[in-house]
Amino acid sequence: MFDETQEKIMNAAMELIMEKGYGSATTREIAVRAGVNECTLFRKFAGKKDIVLSAMTMPAWNPQLKESDFRWTGDLTEDLTNFSRVYMQKVTPRMVQVSIGLRSPELFEETAPGILQIPQTCRNVLRKYFAEMGEKGELRSQDYEDMAVQFLAMNFGFVFFKASFGNRLTATEQEDYIRGSVERFVVGIA
Repeated sequence: MFDETQEKIMNAAMELIMEKGYGSATTREIAVRAGVNECTLFRKFAGKKDIVLSAMTMPAWNPQLKESDFRWTGDLTEDLTNFSRVYMQKVTPRMVQVSIGLRSPELFEETAPGILQIPQTCRNVLRKYFAEMGEKGELRSQDYEDMAVQFLAMNFGFVFFKASFGNRLTATEQEDYIRGSVERFVVGIA
């Protein structure tokens, strides 16, 4: 779909956006980082926005999370642990940094649907899962939307902190966090 030069340009743009934000990354800097001249950049893309929107279709810059990525067995702890693992495999600190960089006012209306797709997918899967578990009598509450958003926020929060601060806020490892947070979450809902 994209040639090697286009991929270099898109990767350079997204790296700079992670570092500086969309507004501060210039086409000149993108070209330098990609190892091309600025004229080549404009032969390949209409402008910076076109580069970013194209990059958002690439697996390297889009987690491409799908409902089919989530599977469950009916065991709350096992299933929610697996949901967290899938989420954190796809929504990495790098992806969070990219999405933050793409929230620039001059770009947000066009990038928001792509960014929002990930939490919407997770919320939808979790609502279905909690509804199924509620029908089986496994849950205290029937507010499946609330549970889904809380669980999603719990996972996003950890990834966001790691993206923002690395280990400076907490040295807790991802697997330890998943295990502990899922155990506490299950105690609250079961």
